[in-house]
Amino acid sequence: MAKGEGKVIAQNKKAGFDFFIEETIEAGIVLQGTEIKSARNGKVQLKESFVRIRNGEAWISNMHISPYDQGNQFNHDPTRSRKLLLHKKQIANLLAHSKVQGSAIIPLKMYLKDGFAKILLGVGKGKKNYDKREDLKKKDAKRDIARAIKEHNR
Repeated sequence: MAKGEGKVIAQNKKAGFDFFIEETIEAGIVLQGTEIKSARNGKVQLKESFVRIRNGEAWISNMHISPYDQGNQFNHDPTRSRKLLLHKKQIANLLAHSKVQGSAIIPLKMYLKDGFAKILLGVGKGKKNYDKREDLKKKDAKRDIARAIKEHNR
């Protein structure tokens, strides 16, 4: 299976709008028992999450995994920091990219691959407002073209 493939649990659609994604890296994630059960049910949000590197380890913060319905006392804190599983070279590469002004490490999507939870990380550079407006114009133009072609084929 290629990188980024599998049963998609959650996707950060706003990341493509806010950042120019330059590189992607697949990482494993350390989850507790009730967290993986809740994730399999699709109760994950990546909207405001980000990745930080501390003491040579990659951690994802602000990722919200809702408490499992049948978890009772074994449930977890929904927004706790979770460790990402990466090789040392990959962490060094991410650290070098993150030191550049205006860049960030953003989780793009979470998915299940061969029974394991994986996260696709993107190294991105922040877009300015005029870049975002330009993207919206291109998207509108594509939509108008598709609409015109559909009308022409009727």
